[in-house]
Amino acid sequence: MIILHQIDPIALSLGPLDIHWYGVMYLLGFGIAWWLGVRRIRAGRLPGVTEQAFGDLLFYGMLGVVLGGRIGYVLFYGFADLVKDPLMLLRIWEGGMSFHGGLLGVAAAGLWWSRKQHQHFFDVADFVVPLVPAGLGLGRLGNYIGGELWGKPTGADWGVVFPRAPEFAGWSAEQLQAQFASGALDRFARHPSQLYQAFLEGLVTFCVVWWFSRKPRPRYAVLGLFLLLYGSFRFLVEFVRVPDVQLGYLAFGWLTMGQVLSLPLIVLGLFGLWLSRRSPTVQPAASGA
Repeated sequence: MIILHQIDPIALSLGPLDIHWYGVMYLLGFGIAWWLGVRRIRAGRLPGVTEQAFGDLLFYGMLGVVLGGRIGYVLFYGFADLVKDPLMLLRIWEGGMSFHGGLLGVAAAGLWWSRKQHQHFFDVADFVVPLVPAGLGLGRLGNYIGGELWGKPTGADWGVVFPRAPEFAGWSAEQLQAQFASGALDRFARHPSQLYQAFLEGLVTFCVVWWFSRKPRPRYAVLGLFLLLYGSFRFLVEFVRVPDVQLGYLAFGWLTMGQVLSLPLIVLGLFGLWLSRRSPTVQPAASGA
């Protein structure tokens, strides 16, 4: 089955202000992270930390996601443009966020908060990562609704036709609908790679990591599992995802920047699981207060 993507990326218009579904998904992701985190705090899964302190951690993490995601995108995917126009770093509304940059931003925020709260950084990381996949999945749904970050042509009788793809530059909505109805656009059907990522990086990773973290685990284990799963899933999906046009393939006719950045996560994930074999296990406190 071939689908023509016709979803309006704007969720709500308030006068001159347009609220995009991508932003709504970010807010939902943070809301779910707060709800899940409060549950874990009340269960004593981070001894000595109150709900108020966790709220501070979530706020700093939000800043880390936005700032780190934007800076990471510009450095990893648009450094040449940054050299020409340094102010592009501030134009977040033009799009462009990097998970890997956001991860570094969250890590920096978590490290600062951990020292302030006198907590072991990796105990905090093990606590936080089960809260992350839901937001990742929602973010990828936001990408799909926005009709961006599409995949390669399927070459089959199924897929999604994305009007924002370069082959339709200058086409009107009426032209697209007429040509689609005639079957002329079937050859342009692409992999909905955003949905693949929403399923693997979001739903599957959440189910596995949340289930694994329900019981106390040795330090580094939960973080290691999350990094291993995300890195592996992202590396695999990149094979059917179109690389960023400004970079293309980096080597071998298939290696993308997303894969290059995911390889260290896979290695770190395996290393974390290996370290966890002889690491202490944080036991839940009698009360999260």
